[in-house]
Amino acid sequence: MPHPASDYYAHPTAVLDEGCQIGRGSRVWHFCHISAGADIGEQCNLGQNVFVADGVVLGRNVKVQNNVSLYGGVVCEDDVFLGPSVVFTNVKNPRSAVPRKGAGQYQSTYLEQGVTVGANATIVCGVRLGRYAFVGAGSVVTHDVPAYALVYGAPARPQGWMSAYGHRLAFDANRRATCPESGEQYELSADEKSVRPLPKNEKRTPKN
Repeated sequence: MPHPASDYYAHPTAVLDEGCQIGRGSRVWHFCHISAGADIGEQCNLGQNVFVADGVVLGRNVKVQNNVSLYGGVVCEDDVFLGPSVVFTNVKNPRSAVPRKGAGQYQSTYLEQGVTVGANATIVCGVRLGRYAFVGAGSVVTHDVPAYALVYGAPARPQGWMSAYGHRLAFDANRRATCPESGEQYELSADEKSVRPLPKNEKRTPKN
């Protein structure tokens, strides 16, 4: 039987500390632990053996696969996907004998809307992942990642660009690309350091 709740599901093996917030339609599966100060949005899915610490914020429709621990300072906007066994940290210089807990000690890690993090990737604290960034499996992210960027490796480095639907973008001579699934068009900046989606009514004008 699930935990008593009118608007979300929690497996009976899940531990939900008093004071945690879980949004309507969310699902919390086997052996999860949700701490008292955690805030989980609507329509989220937490796979088996997920830990969510005090102060973690998850937006709407965040999917967390098995064996992920979200520590204090992690914020995920809507539609973020975290693959199996993704690793987060919140202290850059931990020492067992030196207490570094609580406000002022934990560094924040911020994942903007639509970010995907592949299985077994490590996200070192203090970074920001831009909208729809895509982190390859097994990568180690140590710096901010631009919106729509594809990064992988250890340390993770820029490898290209991804559409909001998760397809690699191939830019033409005019620095334009089209997602093969959605048809949405994107433009690469002149310095090739950023990508923006083009408004649907913006004409495809060749550049000199």
